Amino acid sequence: MGRIAGRFVRMEPRRRARAFVLGLLSDLPRNNCWTLAEQAGDANPYGLQHLLSRARWDTDGVRDDIRGFVVEHLYHEDAVLVVDATGDLKKGTGTVGVQRQYTGTAGHIANSQVAASLAYSTPLGHAAMDRELYVPRSWTEDTARCFERTADVCRADAGAAPEAQQMDRRLRSALAAIGLALADWLVPGRLQSGKSAGIARQEIPPATR
Repeated sequence: MGRIAGRFVRMEPRRRARAFVLGLLSDLPRNNCWTLAEQAGDANPYGLQHLLSRARWDTDGVRDDIRGFVVEHLYHEDAVLVVDATGDLKKGTGTVGVQRQYTGTAGHIANSQVAASLAYSTPLGHAAMDRELYVPRSWTEDTARCFERTADVCRADAGAAPEAQQMDRRLRSALAAIGLALADWLVPGRLQSGKSAGIARQEIPPATR
């Protein structure tokens, strides 16, 4: 946690982040804010929910720090970048990007949020190191709703493609994560993806660091 401590403006969210990470690394049978809060000794999940939805901290900076850790400990010329669209099932409609859409988590169309996730796998180990949220047109075309939740996403997605091209936007989310990894010289020997990410397996020449 010392590596990412400077990404938090206040001590409280930094402590919550530590409790959150420790909970994810525990052997809990199910991870959500309720179970993680109980693991941390909290009476309710409100603190962790605040950390994830309203607290001010540099999420992209934390991502960069994690990538730096990966470079230091797992870099290998035979590495593989693994990209896939990962879905989280949701009950409500308030989470950014949620709508009824296909997700491999359920195996069918369901109310869910989808993100392109990127992992780095080498003979030395593997680590998740990036994510890009897929924001469907049902959000970007509802200006008031979108800007209320996440103005930056809506500005970046202005003039969205037609409905038939929504899967291409999942691809763009995946490519954004891959581009950041390549910029950090995490160039692998192979790129492996799930079908939902829209990227075929490719051979990528190893880079000289």
